[in-house]
Amino acid sequence: MSDQNAGLTYKGRPLMRKDNMIYYGSMADKYIIMMQILETKVVKDIEVATKVSVQLQQTSPSVRPKDRIVKKTEKNGLYTALDIAVVWLNRALSAK
Repeated sequence: MSDQNAGLTYKGRPLMRKDNMIYYGSMADKYIIMMQILETKVVKDIEVATKVSVQLQQTSPSVRPKDRIVKKTEKNGLYTALDIAVVWLNRALSAK
């Protein structure tokens, strides 16, 4: 893709990384997932996440930052973390 504005998506939702933080979902929605890479190891010259914190958060600016966290867990590996992130975000956004 040559379009720089398209950005990375996973299962139809935006995925953005800044340093060791990964944000999944859109700030325009009621909820977003924040993943923090806590531990990594090097496998064949590539740094791989081995422990990832996953948080389902409200995006409302009227909610105090410490009250925004709805659910949280720690997973071994980025793929496991992404799997739970997709499930949590889909459930949270589909609930009325």
